[in-house]
Amino acid sequence: MDEIIYDVFTRKSRGDTLTHVGYLTAPDEAMARVYAWTTYDEENWFEMCIVPRSAIIPVNRTDGPFAAASHEVSA
Repeated sequence: MDEIIYDVFTRKSRGDTLTHVGYLTAPDEAMARVYAWTTYDEENWFEMCIVPRSAIIPVNRTDGPFAAASHEVSA
């Protein structure tokens, strides 16, 4: 089974900015939730989200970690 890259975003308190804190690889969403919680549990996060990297659509860059998994853009 292929591993999927998930990016992890958190916020410490209500109203704080959602911040990218890292990424992980997992075989599916359920395991990605477990891996995220156990890997990034150093804070008492108000909110933690995972996003499959392939779902992130870069707006102004054609290079970098998010661009590699981007969707085709038609002009």
